[in-house]
Amino acid sequence: MSDVKTIGIVGAGKLGITLARVARHYGFNVNIAGSGNASKIALTAEVLAPGAVAMSSEDVAKHSDVVILALPLGKFRMLPKEALAGKLVVDAMNYWWEVDGSRDDILPSEQPSSAAVQEFLPISHVVKAFNHIGYHDLFDEHKLRGDPERKAMAIAGDRDDDLKTISKLVDQLGFDPLVIGGLLDSNRLEPGMNTFGANTTIEGLRELLDQQ
Repeated sequence: MSDVKTIGIVGAGKLGITLARVARHYGFNVNIAGSGNASKIALTAEVLAPGAVAMSSEDVAKHSDVVILALPLGKFRMLPKEALAGKLVVDAMNYWWEVDGSRDDILPSEQPSSAAVQEFLPISHVVKAFNHIGYHDLFDEHKLRGDPERKAMAIAGDRDDDLKTISKLVDQLGFDPLVIGGLLDSNRLEPGMNTFGANTTIEGLRELLDQQ
């Protein structure tokens, strides 16, 4: 894929809006969708992420180079599968029982959530990223490359080209990328793992992964 110029975000909650703000800070075009009609989030996007364009999820998929999923995990089967066909899709979702209910009602207990998303979107290219750092740290901690206190972002995916594209995007958004393996390894980043919530340098993140 050529350089990413337009980032699409499906989900206009705290994570989605934060990602939109960071992406706009670094000069990316941003399309964002919430639940329902785009008009419901147009004012929120205008105020909190100036320059981000509110759209339907279908239009976000069609008009973005990369689409980040920032909605509750339990809603992933409501995604516009056809519009996302062939797209590079970043799964930033996590399972939360308070929001999603029983995990077994969403996907098999042993299946990493990103692997389930890839099964649902078989023609899309799914990569796991942006899920293990809290939205507040995503906003507060992004730094230019070379800063000794720059934090790391773990990435998992099955295709080398996709991993290269998302690694570059993570770097451009202010974090050091660290590829940890394929989608079956992405459960190492889910809630309950020592990496979840990790806001640390790339050396610190490697140490946490080594402890697993």
